[in-house]
Amino acid sequence: MKAIIPVAGIGSRLRPHTHTQPKSLVPVAGNTILGHIIDRLTAAGLTEFVFVVGYLGDKVVRYVKRHYPQLQATFVLQEPREGLGHALWLARDTFRHDPDGVLILLGDTIVDVDLPALLATPGTVLAVKEVKTPSLFGLVEIGPGGRVRKVVEKPTIPKSNFALVGLYKLADAERLALALEWLMASNVRTHGEYQLTDALMHLIEQGEEMTTAPVDNWFDCGRKDTLLEANARLLNRPEFLEARDYSEFTGSVIIPPVSIGHGCRIENSIIGPNVAIGDKTIVQSTILSNSIIGSYSELRFAVMHDCIVGSDASFRGMNHSLNIGDNTEIDYS
Repeated sequence: MKAIIPVAGIGSRLRPHTHTQPKSLVPVAGNTILGHIIDRLTAAGLTEFVFVVGYLGDKVVRYVKRHYPQLQATFVLQEPREGLGHALWLARDTFRHDPDGVLILLGDTIVDVDLPALLATPGTVLAVKEVKTPSLFGLVEIGPGGRVRKVVEKPTIPKSNFALVGLYKLADAERLALALEWLMASNVRTHGEYQLTDALMHLIEQGEEMTTAPVDNWFDCGRKDTLLEANARLLNRPEFLEARDYSEFTGSVIIPPVSIGHGCRIENSIIGPNVAIGDKTIVQSTILSNSIIGSYSELRFAVMHDCIVGSDASFRGMNHSLNIGDNTEIDYS
């Protein structure tokens, strides 16, 4: 089965980081968002990938070729960007003749799901999770027997709280391609864009049976808060919780789980929990928790939490020398 990963978006909700990096290459838990996605798919046995690129797409191409040379990778340019349905329509000739169907996973989405089990499930499967604010998401309405009755994109009056998480297994690639061609030929737009949900609804109306698969965790990494949440959840995997010798970091306390890149220099600092630091970063006299720090950056004399700092950035806080007498209170907050 071939995996289609759309990564063309500009990532406006993650600015300023996406001014210089595509959203899919923003770091999280010792890897990039896209790296986590590819690792999970290859672990499930997938080797053929189609990447739909757009904004800063050359960086995605270089990243995939450099870090995953073993993949059979095809790149499709989406320009202009007119929605997920449009992106898949542009890529339709890369997958329409595949007899085993196609797997679609959004390039800013990390999901915890039994992927081999999902791939082995017969027919078309849509991954879902219950949410508290369903009007913000594409939704699935489930009918008798657990079959999908309707899919709708961000409805004003939701009739379900099962959100589509951005992972789809389509059993018939040719039928999907035809549905996407119908979408474009009929100029069916929702919220101003060509949506995959409309193409899926067209398939349902033609008699295609679809089921759902619940996911354990779902991180839409397109916002700062969800990116930090994903970072913390991923860092709590066993490989980051295992004891490690941090004696190389002079006078510092490391509180797992953390991910510290190669060649870092950490002095007189408290790092953790839930901190991911890129390669060759310098941290001096700093308290750092629940944060993501890029490579080649410098942090000095700072107290930082819930922060995202890009690569090659520098921050220096206040450094005080005090001589304080009795009955004195100083509050810098």
